[in-house]
Amino acid sequence: MTATDPALTALAQSWCALSLLHGRIESHIERALQSHHDLSVREYSLLDVLSRQHSGPGGHLQMKQVADAVVLSQSATTRLVTRLEDRGLLSRYLCDTDRRGIYTDVTEAGLELLASARPTNDRALREALDEAAKDPELAPLVRAVEELKIPASTVAAPAGASV
Repeated sequence: MTATDPALTALAQSWCALSLLHGRIESHIERALQSHHDLSVREYSLLDVLSRQHSGPGGHLQMKQVADAVVLSQSATTRLVTRLEDRGLLSRYLCDTDRRGIYTDVTEAGLELLASARPTNDRALREALDEAAKDPELAPLVRAVEELKIPASTVAAPAGASV
């Protein structure tokens, strides 16, 4: 295949459309979360992922797993966790069985903020998808997203199964 191959060109155009849809959705949600809850999309995503972890041994995420789950580098994840920890929304602690492991968990304040932000996130997502569906190039992607049936465990799982 060459760079001018029609299949590659179509693939590149499809990828651009997907990227455009993602950018529009993320920007719309970002504005809504920032204005109503002083949260970024990444902060919301981190709180959401961590809130879905069960309690007890192995029920919390190590920093590497957090980075994989929110699709950030480990250094960017550390900065994100530190910001949320400074706001009292997360806590970090050493693993009982492996002192090298650092776990992250959502505090009660973080769970409360997440609960109040979830309807805003969901509403903004719906608005962004409805707006994108009006664009003929994006409408098929919107339909595909709406028709996806992904098990919740796939979306909420830590490293080894990413978000």
